[in-house]
Amino acid sequence: MDVTQAKQEHLLALKVMRLTKPTLFTNLPVTCEDRDLPGDLFGQLMREDPSTIKGAETLMLGEMLTLPQNFGNIFLGETFSSYISVHNDSNQVVKDILVKADLQTSSQRLNLSASNSAVAELKPESCIDDVIHHEVKEIGTHILVCAVSYTTQYGEKLYFRKFFKFQVLKPLDVKTKFYNAETDEVFLEAQIQNITTSPMFMEKVSLEPSMMYNVTELNMVSSGDLGESTFGKMSYLQPMDTRQYLYCLKPKPEYAEKAGVIKGVTVIGKLDIVWKTNLGERGRLQTSQLQRMAPGYGDIRLSLEMIPDTVNLEEPFDIICKITNCSERTMDLELEMCNTRSIHWCGVSGRQLGKLSPAAFLSLPLTLLSSVQGLQSISGLRLTDTFLKRTYEYDDIAQVCVVCQYTSNEC
Repeated sequence: MDVTQAKQEHLLALKVMRLTKPTLFTNLPVTCEDRDLPGDLFGQLMREDPSTIKGAETLMLGEMLTLPQNFGNIFLGETFSSYISVHNDSNQVVKDILVKADLQTSSQRLNLSASNSAVAELKPESCIDDVIHHEVKEIGTHILVCAVSYTTQYGEKLYFRKFFKFQVLKPLDVKTKFYNAETDEVFLEAQIQNITTSPMFMEKVSLEPSMMYNVTELNMVSSGDLGESTFGKMSYLQPMDTRQYLYCLKPKPEYAEKAGVIKGVTVIGKLDIVWKTNLGERGRLQTSQLQRMAPGYGDIRLSLEMIPDTVNLEEPFDIICKITNCSERTMDLELEMCNTRSIHWCGVSGRQLGKLSPAAFLSLPLTLLSSVQGLQSISGLRLTDTFLKRTYEYDDIAQVCVVCQYTSNEC
């Protein structure tokens, strides 16, 4: 735009206003004790003030609504709404008016105009109104660019534009932690902190799992037939407060074996967070795909499919072991059972288990007994790949509680 055009007085006037909901009026209460000189004067003035809440005059929050006095804060995940008005301040009829609204971010430029067609003519004292909406998905500096082009009654084409800069802030701080169970289950802890200056009503916090997992939410407490949130009935998150959400992910049956042998990073899913602020203004955030480092099982993974919680002293009990070939070669396995001080294996040691293909598994029932009371660790299994003469030893496979079936005197 050249200097002459920049200084030229235009026939049209452009006004842009952000549309936000009103806020509750706040006042600063002034109080004193009854024995002070003013006595009850300040209290009487506050009771007569129409902006205060009757019976709670000393609260800063009033019961009246006020219109926003400034642009205010915009947070990621909220919807930015703006009212654009082009008014003909002249005494001429203006033709071919085109109003265009673009939003410039650090990575892209978005067209927010409801219509890209020009208005044929605009009479004096008339206006063109438009309301734009945009769900904010980036943080940082945003620039609303409003451009107006038109033609005068003498055929002169004119053009001007205005820039409105605002910052988009981060409303929540989300941190995640993963915990790997002894089985294929994965526990996800999500810590969500409100870093705004106003309380939030947490409408929904859910985990959308990837195609490989089923998810169970662990944020409810069973109460009869109905479940109650662990955070209570009023799910409010005050400024700078943090709340922990817990989820359990279990591989689907068709992916269970694949999930156990995947090397490297695996995709878990993403969090979907919905909240409301002030007078019901809604915001929503979705995290990127959450990833965790899969645990390494080595060439052979040994896990337990079945084990009793409590067993009797010196009485045989059964367990079922699951042996999975996590390597990329076929193995020929041999099983050895070594007794420990407290655990004694029942059966023949050194038996052949046969060949096991890559990613295949076998279930192996075993019998053992304990000669010592208390919490005992099951140890002493040894697997040997006869092809490569490579041995794998497994200690502390699981723990079992051993009790005496007789009284303490008889034991």
